[in-house]
Amino acid sequence: MAKRLIPTLNRILVEKIVPPARTSAGVLLPEKASQLNSGKVVAVGPGARDREGNVIPVSVKEGDTVLLPEYGGSQVKLGDKEYVFCIYFIMKMVKNYWVLYCDVYLL
Repeated sequence: MAKRLIPTLNRILVEKIVPPARTSAGVLLPEKASQLNSGKVVAVGPGARDREGNVIPVSVKEGDTVLLPEYGGSQVKLGDKEYVFCIYFIMKMVKNYWVLYCDVYLL
């Protein structure tokens, strides 16, 4: 269903990963314990352009796992899944996760 949202320029679409409410042993986890906002990149735009018109590619690809900021991007809900649609800025790799800094708004 997310294939209907196609990012342009340096925007990316991330499907939020819903943390489990229980451990494998059946212990209920409080909501505060599962506030790590992570997601899987579902779609990536081709990249932004510089002043000369050259494309600056986005360094993440579909299937990468990213850490999302608490506030930022546009929340989109399609069916029963939640997505974050955001503008790609600076990313860095931290322990096999891409840390994502998003813009707060979209055009």
